[in-house]
Amino acid sequence: MSELSKEIEVGETIKIVFVTVFSIGDDVQVISDSESNSGSYDHTHRNLKSRHIQLMAIGGTIGTALFVQIGQALTEGGPASLFIAFTLWSTFILAINNCLSEMVTWIPISSPFVRFADRFVDPALGLCAGINFFIFEAALIPFEVTAFNVVLQFWTDKIPLIAVIFFVLMCYLALNLWTVRYFGESEFWFASGKVILAVGLIFFTFITMVGGNPIHDAYGFRFWNRAPFAEYIHTGSLGRFLGFLSCLIQASFTIAGPDMVSIAAGEAQTPRLILPRAFKSVFYRLTTFFVLGTLCVGIVVSYSDPNLLAALDDARPGAGSSPYVIAMQRLHIKVLPDIVNALILTSIFSAGNSYVYNASRTLYGLALEGKAPAVFRKCNRNGVPVWCVIATLGIALLSFLQVSNNSAVVLQWFVNLVTASQLLNYAIICFTYLRFYKALKVQGISRDTLPHKSFWQPFSAYYGFTGTIVMAFVGGYTVFLPGRWDIPSFFFSYTMIGILPVLFVYWKIYRQTKWQKLEDITFFENERLFVDRYEEECVIQEADSLPHRIWSSLCS
Repeated sequence: MSELSKEIEVGETIKIVFVTVFSIGDDVQVISDSESNSGSYDHTHRNLKSRHIQLMAIGGTIGTALFVQIGQALTEGGPASLFIAFTLWSTFILAINNCLSEMVTWIPISSPFVRFADRFVDPALGLCAGINFFIFEAALIPFEVTAFNVVLQFWTDKIPLIAVIFFVLMCYLALNLWTVRYFGESEFWFASGKVILAVGLIFFTFITMVGGNPIHDAYGFRFWNRAPFAEYIHTGSLGRFLGFLSCLIQASFTIAGPDMVSIAAGEAQTPRLILPRAFKSVFYRLTTFFVLGTLCVGIVVSYSDPNLLAALDDARPGAGSSPYVIAMQRLHIKVLPDIVNALILTSIFSAGNSYVYNASRTLYGLALEGKAPAVFRKCNRNGVPVWCVIATLGIALLSFLQVSNNSAVVLQWFVNLVTASQLLNYAIICFTYLRFYKALKVQGISRDTLPHKSFWQPFSAYYGFTGTIVMAFVGGYTVFLPGRWDIPSFFFSYTMIGILPVLFVYWKIYRQTKWQKLEDITFFENERLFVDRYEEECVIQEADSLPHRIWSSLCS
């Protein structure tokens, strides 16, 4: 095998040309760029830096759930249940993080976990993973767009809803359509605002709990000491357990992150270098924010605070329902509620922006595997799958349903229908890793030879798979309690769980797909070859760069 030329782009500056020539007997097959264009070749460009990817995952995960909606879980479970539940669920996120980091670092391709399910398990499962994640991400875009308008109402309700929706969607179009670099930079700065807000609220809690507030109330752990566990639905031990379960369900639908990092693998610069760090960094940052955040929420306000209960019942807009804002009002702190609301506004915008990116890249991955129309494989000259972005934003036009009250109810139903999708996605990832792990073993490939080897395997995969499957079914358990049966709630909780097996069976029959044998599983050899060549040239380019030469001369 010899190298001639093939163009691979590294950011904006590095242009290297290869064409891989394979000698097979007397025949020579040249795989040229023009021929790659006609197939399912990945045309995205690697323009995302490490800082982009790490903040993207935070931007797509931290939103109103951590700052506002968490108050509902606090009232149902109490501060101790909330803290324990989020801490416990963080261990499942660690297990999922372990599974993805090992596979994606070795095979950093576009929409990886969707295509891994296709290649390591069954093409029918790949379809289920892709459709499930695409619908989940796309459905959340109109939800975040309308939430943006609700947060604005904290200050004024004079801005027309149509104008707000149009403005937000146009911003998403501008940031996602031309180059991924615009998206990466926007997410870096917007997500930085979320980090500032999360860290700021942690400091706010510590300062005020020791008496640093206008009324000099050193309340400490007063609300923990009074009643750490709340009773939910029932009284006594059963009620406290159901309160904890409610908090655990909230945690399972709230904490995410590893899937957000993996989606960007196909557009990451030097992926084998930055992805392990990104996975590790994102996990520790997210768990720190969520675990400490839940601890702080239980410190600053009581789960039975009448102002908090009234704010939740009245569905006060923006930060009005935030436990932190309730605490600020109790402590007579001014200005801070407006700052919190402004940062929550940027958090919502950032989350919606991340959903556009994730949904469009998932659709692109489906197209590369032949499970979506070929038109969705087309990228512009900057490596952006334009038709995937347009299709995703087309779904986001459902935001305009909020203009009518009756239509708004329909939109909320649509969002509720995909509540279990995230857990199903994580279950598929863990199961896919088990197949990956066993295939490596059967084929005699040592995990020590991989660029990144995760720990506690295959225990992490079994642990993550079991937890996510159980929570997917437990999520709607309240409808089965005596006197609480509700048909809409049942369908909202379990529709996607029923749809995925139907999709699986349909694709197996329609395409006659086969369950992959462990000894026959392939590991994207061509894609890995391109990444290997690309990273080799990155090292050469870095060695030839002026800063590197200056540093080398100084060291010598």
